[in-house]
Amino acid sequence: MQTQDNDMERKGEVLSFENTEIAFKHASNKDLNRAYWLFKAINVNLLVKIGPAITNFAINIGVPIKGLIKATIFKHFCGGETIAECDTTIKNLASGGVGTILDYSVEGEDDEKIFDDTRDEIIRTVIRATGDAAVPITVFKVTGVGRFALLEKLDAREALTPAEAIEWQKVQARVRAICQQAFDAGVPVMIDAEETWIQNTIDSLALDMMRAYNQQVPIVYNTYQLYRHDKLTLLKADFAVAEKEGFILGAKLVRGAYMEKERKRAEELGYPSPIQPHKTATDRDYDDALRFCVAHAAKLAIVAGTHNEGSCRLLADLLEDSQLPYNHPHIYFAQLLGMSDNLSFNLAHAGYNVAKYVPYGPVKAVLPYLFRRAQENTAIAGQMSRELGLIIKEKKRRGGLIK
Repeated sequence: MQTQDNDMERKGEVLSFENTEIAFKHASNKDLNRAYWLFKAINVNLLVKIGPAITNFAINIGVPIKGLIKATIFKHFCGGETIAECDTTIKNLASGGVGTILDYSVEGEDDEKIFDDTRDEIIRTVIRATGDAAVPITVFKVTGVGRFALLEKLDAREALTPAEAIEWQKVQARVRAICQQAFDAGVPVMIDAEETWIQNTIDSLALDMMRAYNQQVPIVYNTYQLYRHDKLTLLKADFAVAEKEGFILGAKLVRGAYMEKERKRAEELGYPSPIQPHKTATDRDYDDALRFCVAHAAKLAIVAGTHNEGSCRLLADLLEDSQLPYNHPHIYFAQLLGMSDNLSFNLAHAGYNVAKYVPYGPVKAVLPYLFRRAQENTAIAGQMSRELGLIIKEKKRRGGLIK
């Protein structure tokens, strides 16, 4: 893992998630004002519910609203439309000790040429990250380089046609090309989790990539969604495989991103829901996963993707209790651009490895990602109120209220 500082350190800073001066040092008054009004708008549930339909309709009939979107919600949650456009965000985050995870967020495509183009773009993110500690990790989705329905058929263990078998070989080749580039460059790459009915295929593919590229250092990371009731067990099982076969397990830990979709499908098709019965169970498994990973940090590398203050505090405490360096190369915190700056920048200031997901891509293509961010914020009312409260607190500290 690339780090901001090659020296292993334990700074001993007092970690506070309330310090808004550190949290928003990178943000101008204009940035704070934009964030304030954006979160206020997101708080209007009706706007979030009808916004996607209205926006897509307006774009499709040629109404010139792209500039408005790019100057508001896109600017807050995304780095730009191209890798080059992300440079300002990369430098801004790096000024506070926070790394960038370039995330090419084009999705929902279904064409072989686009899959090849996406592979090439992800490889370009690896090239951009090479030798630059400000871009310590990269990421991609398997559905960015392969057809969803094909993965679904593989997960269901249905026989592939000869044409589909060739198509699957191409998907594997694209994934391997990305991982090979990451290995050659020494830049870790995370494979994002997706829906349960294609995830077994993704899990198997990720483990195969780890077998090939994680012999000495963690290059490939799979993602474990702990809102699934089986994922803590699977994390431990995968570690047992890695230990037996002699490679380092790379694990990105998240709570999860498809809860409503998963529950609805399970109900419609009449199978048990793969999702935890309640949030308490998810939180328990997530924190237990952190404990397990830190206990095996010599042979297991993690990226803790979380906006939960309790889990961030727990991971920091686990490093302290284990007498591990705060910037241990196998342990990273991660949050999304535009959210939880109080976590990201205060953790980085205290000496921990931290990176932000920085989505990028053409505005129209990234709209599904942006609308999910808005919907997540309305679904987590407490988190959004927290964001607003911190923004207001910082504006007052600077001597001016939100205008």
